[in-house]
Amino acid sequence: MRGQMMEQPLLISSLIRHAEAYHGDTAIVSRALEGGIHRYTWGEAAVRARQLANALLGLGVGPGDRVGTLAWNGYRHLEAYYAISGVEAVCHTINPRLFAEQIVYIINHAEDRVLMFDLTFLPLIAQIRPQLTTVRHFVLMSDREHLPRPVSNDEVLCYEDLVASHSDSFEWPAFDEDTAAGLCYTSGTTGSPKGVLYSHRSTVLHALASSLPDSLHVSAESCIMPVVPMFHVNGWGLPYSCAMNGAKLVLPGAKMDAVNLFELIESEEVTMAAGVPTIWLMLLQHCEQNHLRIRSLKRVIVGGAAAPESMIEQLAEHGVELRQLWGMTELSPCGTTSTPKFHHRDLDREAMCRLHMRQGRPIYGVDIRIVDDGGLPLPHDGKAFGNLQVRGPWVLAQYFRQEAASPAHTADGWFNTGDVSTIDPDGYMKITDRTKDVIKSGGEWISSIDLENIMVGHPAVAEAAAIGIEHPKWDERPLMVVVLKPGAAAAREELLAFFGGKIAKWWTPDDVVIVNELPHTATGKLQKMRLREMFRDYRWPQA
Repeated sequence: MRGQMMEQPLLISSLIRHAEAYHGDTAIVSRALEGGIHRYTWGEAAVRARQLANALLGLGVGPGDRVGTLAWNGYRHLEAYYAISGVEAVCHTINPRLFAEQIVYIINHAEDRVLMFDLTFLPLIAQIRPQLTTVRHFVLMSDREHLPRPVSNDEVLCYEDLVASHSDSFEWPAFDEDTAAGLCYTSGTTGSPKGVLYSHRSTVLHALASSLPDSLHVSAESCIMPVVPMFHVNGWGLPYSCAMNGAKLVLPGAKMDAVNLFELIESEEVTMAAGVPTIWLMLLQHCEQNHLRIRSLKRVIVGGAAAPESMIEQLAEHGVELRQLWGMTELSPCGTTSTPKFHHRDLDREAMCRLHMRQGRPIYGVDIRIVDDGGLPLPHDGKAFGNLQVRGPWVLAQYFRQEAASPAHTADGWFNTGDVSTIDPDGYMKITDRTKDVIKSGGEWISSIDLENIMVGHPAVAEAAAIGIEHPKWDERPLMVVVLKPGAAAAREELLAFFGGKIAKWWTPDDVVIVNELPHTATGKLQKMRLREMFRDYRWPQA
């Protein structure tokens, strides 16, 4: 027997339609690339999204066509999110921090028909345009005043002209909710980038689950600033969940420096912000150096890398709760968050800090497990280390334009994340390493992430990375590679002594090397493979 409820497809256009109908006067504030602050509302955004939808149809964009965006966090990019998927096309957000060759590969592999880009990327487009084999229209996301001179409409279309020249009379079409809606390529350090193709259904379900209080806690009472770029896994889904819930949205544009972020947080009364740990370390240093206090912010969502204890404590001094988010491009991206449970309410500050240092427990819709190298499930006792696997309705089934399931998938439908973790009896998962980065010393595992989190707690340390280096006796031993804060000094012996009493003695790194900077991927993650190459010829002092 089937239920007798209405059947309505879960479509991304329903989010902007809901925001317009019930939160039409709620503000969207953007730092404009042309300068100054742009202000309008969800209602006005919906109108312009419909105009852009008509413009895209006028350019010949049809169902399934990919429309690429090279853009920062701004109101025009937000409109493109909804207009592109709303006409049954695919919004392909491209990471501009990748190498030019990778960007060319991604655009050609996706077969983008239209490419929309911010002013910042005009030189890049000029460089790579001859190599783009499928793009028929280039759209500069600005007004005519800022178009390069001389330029004709055959070369570059003006976004504002396109919007203004089309009617806002448009009825969002209905279609199958499993239709492709978004495309994002992974930026792995090996092999060519791989495309992850999201559906309308997966995106709306992800927005629902990530909005929950136990996840990102998005509501109409919120003022939210995604510092995570909108070209990176759809800004962690916040452009969708903010529309779904009618939250005030603050978009920082291309300026991700501490001065701009602090100004926006305070002037717009931001209550929640999301981004990688580097952003918040930078903001905290700015506040410390200038004797500033963060007043409106209540919660910071940290993802992309583990948050060190020192950051959690410093944010707490400003009255800000840090909540870890773990996820992947292949997970849309939200998988777990470190929200406490009811029985954690009486934990002291130190115990609560340890809880927030874990990557958290799954939000509804995501299942997790750990398995040994033979694929056998391991206990969730907080002690067993295993390979982390996930499954759920917004988890990748196969990569774009690959006919079969990825080798990362198991026969019983789980996705191998490439992370090594523990899971405790309460369901809290803690990443101890990437499978390829784990340090094995004397047959035992050492968590490079734990070592890094301790090291950045030293007052002189700005950033740290732990890598395994071949050892004649122990197979591998950890080497600590450290970047000091500007003007700070610390001796090798002092840094090694900082581990005392914090970890098992045999975990303590055998040496510390101080460098000017660490290598990072295009999304800001530590590039351990590159670091190991840099120290390929390293020799232990005692060896």
